[in-house]
Amino acid sequence: MFKLKQWLVIGLSSLALNAGAQTANTGTADGLIKQISAEVIDTVKSDKAMQAGDVGKIVTLVDSKVLPHMDFKRMTASAVGRNWRTATPEQQAKLQDEFKLLLVRTYAGALTEVRENTVVNLKPMRAAADDTDVVVRTEVKAKGEPIQLDYRLSKDGGAWKVYDMNVLGVWLVEQYKSSFQQEVSSGGIDGLIAKLVERNKKASGKS
Repeated sequence: MFKLKQWLVIGLSSLALNAGAQTANTGTADGLIKQISAEVIDTVKSDKAMQAGDVGKIVTLVDSKVLPHMDFKRMTASAVGRNWRTATPEQQAKLQDEFKLLLVRTYAGALTEVRENTVVNLKPMRAAADDTDVVVRTEVKAKGEPIQLDYRLSKDGGAWKVYDMNVLGVWLVEQYKSSFQQEVSSGGIDGLIAKLVERNKKASGKS
């Protein structure tokens, strides 16, 4: 069974691993996934520093190409659960910033594993033309058995945004919701924030 970090690495990295993607129609949810994949993977493959593990450059790439298409506020609120409503605006902002940083650094680390033989296939969409909340299903294949990977996207104000990912039948937000609840129960919202700050400092190599 995959650990949470492995789920997250696979889930986020697959957005950038569809090497065969063509120019996409970003008016559709699956078109958006294709475009993000093509732009990011082409950039990583053409940059030797990124391939060598330059996390700083990859974070910059993720910040410009991926983050605008993810609804981090919704992801954070869902992961924090009912405690989100009792958090102050300042606490909510801090939670969102730290959760975003956590995901971005894991994503950046995953992109250093991009290889020519990794393939991501998008499966046929099962949605009506006027749906505003859909699931885009994909399959990631490199070595071994293919990995199921689905994305939940919602359309608000005309733009599609990713707000959750499912790897091997496990939704990312639900996984974090459990651990976040434990942190809030023991240390409150500020305790959860402190834990996220600590994890991000360790990931960045800061003491």
